[in-house]
Amino acid sequence: MTADARTAGAGAAHPASPPLTERQEARRRRILHASAQLASRGGFDAVQMREVAEAAGVALGTLYRYFPSKVHLLVATMQDQLQHMHTTLRKRPPAGEAPAERVAETLMRAFRALQREPHLADAMVRALTFADRSVSPEVDTVSRLTTAIILDAMGLDGRPTPAQLSAVRVIEHTWHSALITWLSGRASIAQVKIDIETVCRLIDLTAAAEAETP
Repeated sequence: MTADARTAGAGAAHPASPPLTERQEARRRRILHASAQLASRGGFDAVQMREVAEAAGVALGTLYRYFPSKVHLLVATMQDQLQHMHTTLRKRPPAGEAPAERVAETLMRAFRALQREPHLADAMVRALTFADRSVSPEVDTVSRLTTAIILDAMGLDGRPTPAQLSAVRVIEHTWHSALITWLSGRASIAQVKIDIETVCRLIDLTAAAEAETP
């Protein structure tokens, strides 16, 4: 069972958007690439909608039809980056024996990928922080992707239990918080690693508690 299937129904459902045509998808990919490139060079403030449109080769009005605001665009950029990470992690899954060990390794690999592009990471995290209700579908997708990455690393045989999903949410919150504190200069990479490894022990504690439940 895939992580996508395991997480289906875990959050509120949103109406499905009509599928994009091949041309529309190519245009969307150019926009996301331009957003990531500008953010990589100058962070959140460097991503200006007019410059994104010019770099992507689309009209400004077309850009706004795809992404109503810069926050929508940067949250979608984070979604795109996580999808790439998920694909890479599936090709090279973590080697640890215990689920907690595999999840910690996976999240640190994802963290190091963001660490290589600190301006981009900062722009995406700031967009998540600024996101209001209008960006909820995109934010929910980012959360579901993070959850799917964690569940894949756990290597469950079936659907996660409520206790496991609760542990995953706490791990996800800690990972995002660790990213924020690192970006703000309030935590070192070594401290992030310790925090991630510590919170991932919830997985083993949850499994042990469920094993003792009659």
